[in-house]
Amino acid sequence: SPQQPNVTSFRAIAVGIITLEVLAGMWINAFIICVLGIGWVKKKALNSNEKILLLLGCCRFCSLCFAWVYYFLSIIYPNYIYVQPTQQVLVSFRTFFNYSDLWVSACLCVFYCIKIANFRNRFFIYLKGKIDKIVPWLLLGSEIFPLVIGILLYDIADKVQCNNSTGPGNLWKVNIKMDEQFLPLYFVAGLGFFTSFTAVVSSALLLLFSLWRHKRKMQTNSMNSLSMDAHIRAMKSILSFFILYSINFIFFIVTMFNSRKRGTPKMFIIYVFLFAFPGLHSIILILSNPKLEKTLLRILPCVKCKVCMK
Repeated sequence: SPQQPNVTSFRAIAVGIITLEVLAGMWINAFIICVLGIGWVKKKALNSNEKILLLLGCCRFCSLCFAWVYYFLSIIYPNYIYVQPTQQVLVSFRTFFNYSDLWVSACLCVFYCIKIANFRNRFFIYLKGKIDKIVPWLLLGSEIFPLVIGILLYDIADKVQCNNSTGPGNLWKVNIKMDEQFLPLYFVAGLGFFTSFTAVVSSALLLLFSLWRHKRKMQTNSMNSLSMDAHIRAMKSILSFFILYSINFIFFIVTMFNSRKRGTPKMFIIYVFLFAFPGLHSIILILSNPKLEKTLLRILPCVKCKVCMK
């Protein structure tokens, strides 16, 4: 019956490990939100980089929450997933925040590229001068597409469940029917993934080319430049996101075509990475941001102990 959990030792361990990952990821992103939020209250303003990081932290925090609830129910109480309105609410909100995470991350890569790279192209120079005014519009656009996808997902899930019985013996048929209904939406969602991924790749290549040109000029002039450090910090952030994003996209495709095999060991390994992705990249962003890194080092107990020993 729906009230009885479908628990085995492997599933219980899997849920426990995923829960620890989610808590760690939520703590990391909550740290970003709190530091930037407190700074916003004190200074009454945020720069463009901090606006993107703040929204990214919020998206990832919420994405981890809904993704964990969906995973927990699918493993422990799978019958509840197909009871109205659980399916619609969880799928739509999880999709919205997941896509928001990816698109806002792509906006961060584009911002780094425009802000730091040095090109003489007129259009690029224009963007560099207007980037602070463009960022709010980029963030708005990065939320509109996920919102549309989330609404469409809710509508499709609602129609499918209204036309099918959700008895325990009919759940497999409902799942098959929903997968067929979601195919057009999967295509649109994949297009959204590809577009944001293209923005990340383009930003990384442009920034890498700019770094190469800047390094040649430095060697010719025999001088140091702070711009080199800025290039390197941005490249670390973008390349790390590029690698994690690529693996995340591959695993997303695998989970999309194996949605009925969530409890298998193979899928568990994939979910371990998918749930680790928001926390891993957020750690890299913290370490590449002097303000966040300084605050983190100040609150870590181990660092305090080293300071006291000195």
